[in-house]
Amino acid sequence: MAIMSAALPAPLEGGQHRQPIIAAAIELTARSGWSSVTMARLAEVVGVSRQTVYNEIGSKAALAEAMVAHELARFLSVVDTAFERHPDDLVEAFYEAVRAVLELADDNLLLQAIASATHGTAHELLPLLTTQAGSLLKQAKAMLATRVPAYRPDLTDEQLTAVIDVVVRTVLSHVMQPSDTPARTADSLAWVAARVLGLDATPPLRHR
Repeated sequence: MAIMSAALPAPLEGGQHRQPIIAAAIELTARSGWSSVTMARLAEVVGVSRQTVYNEIGSKAALAEAMVAHELARFLSVVDTAFERHPDDLVEAFYEAVRAVLELADDNLLLQAIASATHGTAHELLPLLTTQAGSLLKQAKAMLATRVPAYRPDLTDEQLTAVIDVVVRTVLSHVMQPSDTPARTADSLAWVAARVLGLDATPPLRHR
């Protein structure tokens, strides 16, 4: 039976087996460690030939990059969805985006495996996660830079850029080192963002 990761984003470039292979690799890494992930094992789990795995993925290094990129794409997707759901309420859009990101991080198999350093996973994949996080930071800021101006905050472009940078970096710090529940953290950060943006906001901890 194929091992699958839940809530996959839109398929990346590749054939029909690429996403199942990446999902299987993520769960195998979380269960048994990165060293247990081999092309032969993935072929067995997904139910394809080993050559198919090589054709879809390439090297093991390429597989690692695909796994991390796959998970980071999920984070960007939930942020985008939050703003789509609240086109007229920036505070609520911030709240939902932050909460969704933190809940996803809290239940993310690959991130948990890396953070817990099980089976040598962190040693081999943490540098890659750090590198890809830079890309996530850039993409998240770019996404917000296109979303937030639609709410017409009373800030200059430079001020808005500074606020977005602080918010994104703060959220990423909570992803890596949570200090409270996703709901409470999201409340606090949405309230802070609202005050900085000069918007009316209900007190923090309005959501439980």
